[in-house]
Amino acid sequence: MDVQSFQKWVDHYYKLRGWSELDIFVRIGFLSEETGEVARAIRALEIGRDRPDEERNTYTYNKAALTEELGDVLGNIAVIANKYQISLEDVFEEHKKKLTKRFENN
Repeated sequence: MDVQSFQKWVDHYYKLRGWSELDIFVRIGFLSEETGEVARAIRALEIGRDRPDEERNTYTYNKAALTEELGDVLGNIAVIANKYQISLEDVFEEHKKKLTKRFENN
């Protein structure tokens, strides 16, 4: 799936579920929660959780969990972009331009 299709799908699906109607500050809270879950998934991949009350999972399982959590982050970012009519393609291009300009002489 390309980025435009993903952004349109998120817009449709989140509206269908009523999730797009949430206040933007609630959405930011969800984004923060999901980034924490990304951090937890990376920890599981890199050093493990080391908790006796949790089962140790395989690398493949942990990588799939990280993939899922990254999707949750991207979904929240797409909702925020949609709220302000910002194309994710434009986000990618502007980020690329900013970094290229900043570091082109280094």
